[in-house]
Formats: sequence, C-alpha cells, structure tokens
Amino acid sequence: MCVRRALRCHTAMTTATRTDERTLAELQREHGQALLCFLHRLTLGDRQRAEDLAQETLLRAWQHPEALRSEHASIRPWLFTVARRLAIDARRQRQARPLEVGGQVLESAPVCADHAERATAVLDVRQAVGTLSPEHRAVLHQVYFRGASMAEAAEELGIPTGTVKSRAYYALRALRRVLPGYAGDLR
Repeated sequence: MCVRRALRCHTAMTTATRTDERTLAELQREHGQALLCFLHRLTLGDRQRAEDLAQETLLRAWQHPEALRSEHASIRPWLFTVARRLAIDARRQRQARPLEVGGQVLESAPVCADHAERATAVLDVRQAVGTLSPEHRAVLHQVYFRGASMAEAAEELGIPTGTVKSRAYYALRALRRVLPGYAGDLR
C-alpha cells in the first residue's frame, strides 16, 4: 500500500517543481503522527516545539519534491532524517542564545548595587567599627569577620561566652546608631 502511495506521489510530482497540496496532505496523514511522536521524544516532551519542527519538516518536503521521487518504498526515513537534523539545529540555536525570561522575573530580580556604592559602604562600616571600643571590635572580629562561634570567640579572647554575647549585642547596637541607613543589614 505504501508503494502505491509513493507511486502516486511520484506521478503527481513529475512535472511540478514543488509538492502539490494533495500530496502534502497525504504525507501528513500517512507520516504526521509518527513524525510528531518522534519529534516529541527529541524535544524532551515539548509538544509545541515538536509541532513546529514537524511543520518545518513537511515544509522541507514541499520545497524538495525530488525527495519524494526516491526509488525507496517509503519517504519516512527521509522525513525522520530531516526532522532529526532540524531538532539538532534548534537545540544548538537555543543553547547559543541567552536564556529568555518573562517580564515578571525581571521585576522581581534583585537590583545589584554598583561597585562605587559597595566601596562607599565598606568605608562607612570601617569608620563606624573604628568608633567602637577595642573589646567590642575584638568580639566583632572573631564572630563576624572570622566566623567563629560564640564559644570559640570566648576561648580565643579568654573571656566567658556570656560576655562575648553581650559585647556582640552592644557592638551591633552601637553600629546601628552610627550607621542608620544600614540598620536593616546589621543583624
């Protein structure tokens, strides 16, 4: 039966430079579902992309009627080869382009401060830490800059853990007063 259809396609196309509509509709009916299933697997379940690629494959068949004049019994291998190559090209094209994002993603994206603002903030914090007593600075250095736990800071400084907690609390409180614009960041 497939051979008869191929012969009909062949006779319909001998004089045409492009595939006629009936032949293309017959190609769609005979191979469309199998082609779509094949492309659905290649696109990892993206039905819309698979449909687009199937349509592009049939467009190529329309543009190249010589493929239908093959001595082979079925055009399906040619269609699948074209479809696979189109899927590979589409995947490469997507990987070469930057990721597309919607408007909502951009609205909720955090705004990064520029380097000048960051440098200014660092200078402000250094100046504010300089106003603290040496004991408070030592605790902040151990806990926040070195990342030591309260117990480790107490052992390093040779003072009780409760004193470390108290000094850290009062040091941060003093920094909040000196740096009112940064109060939300100091916790």
